[in-house]
Amino acid sequence: MKNPPLDERKAYILATVVYEYVASAEPVASQTLTHKYHLGVSPATVRNEMAELEAGGYLVQPHTSAGRIPSDAGYRTFVDELMHPEGLTAAERRQIRDELRDARSELDDLIDQTTRLLGRLSNSLAFVTKPQAEMQVFKHIQLISIGPRTGVAIVVTSFGVSAQNLFELTSDVSAEDLTKLSSAMNQKFTGHMLSDVKESEIANLISELKLSEELRGAVTAAMQSARSSEAPAIAAAGAQNLLDQPEFRDARKLRSILRIVEEQRTLYDIVADAMDNDVASVKIGRELGSEELADLSVVTVPYRFGPRAIGMLSILGPRRMPYARLMALAAGTAKSLSQRIAEAEIK
Repeated sequence: MKNPPLDERKAYILATVVYEYVASAEPVASQTLTHKYHLGVSPATVRNEMAELEAGGYLVQPHTSAGRIPSDAGYRTFVDELMHPEGLTAAERRQIRDELRDARSELDDLIDQTTRLLGRLSNSLAFVTKPQAEMQVFKHIQLISIGPRTGVAIVVTSFGVSAQNLFELTSDVSAEDLTKLSSAMNQKFTGHMLSDVKESEIANLISELKLSEELRGAVTAAMQSARSSEAPAIAAAGAQNLLDQPEFRDARKLRSILRIVEEQRTLYDIVADAMDNDVASVKIGRELGSEELADLSVVTVPYRFGPRAIGMLSILGPRRMPYARLMALAAGTAKSLSQRIAEAEIK
């Protein structure tokens, strides 16, 4: 059922409830809003407006309190319609840029450093999906002879060695022919995404060089190995930050959340649609698809190589999170990570 639209006053009151609850972690009473904000109306009017917001599904009233807190719908309306975007300060942008610049250029190390940095700055749990192999850029292939009928195919992407496949043929192949094929593939495919290197084009090169179908099969197998379609690995950091949040003082609830965090497939599923659509996104409470995650929200931003998203950078925390702040932090970190990856790439 769709929530009713809000007039200007109700929208303002909902926004103030969100701000107050994010800051205090305590249900917000009408008296608090009346005393702290210049609403221009009586306390009785504020109480009535909050009651109508509750009836409309935007606020809920915990059973032990006279105050109210935002519902999932209230948070969603706030994020989509009422929130004022924030930006990072020049000092924060510089800190992120400098810390990532000092990280090692190996992809795993760079992503691990990014994840630790984001967890620390956000005071939440940060996780970053590492690029799927097919989203990496083909740098070169080396076909090395180790015997008259045996060799090894080494596929190197812009992030390092992606596959090393030993192959054995039923007829001899010369080291010279392997070098020719390596050179032809490197000339044609260097700088292309692995996903754009087609088997038919490899077959055409093999045919032009008058090499065997067996060798085509060996090279194709190496490229397929490099393009593994498994869900990407995920780096996570900052789980201990959840201990500082009052929502997770219940040890059973926290253990349940941490168990889910350890299941990388679950984390990947949370952000998979954002990855598929190449968009920044916010998921709130039950939008995460699990009752165990209903007290959480996640902010997700893609990071890129060139124009294409190659992974997702996410912040997971309580629904009572400072959404504008964390969205700015995620976006700024993703931008610096994208720049750092480009600097470490093939020139």
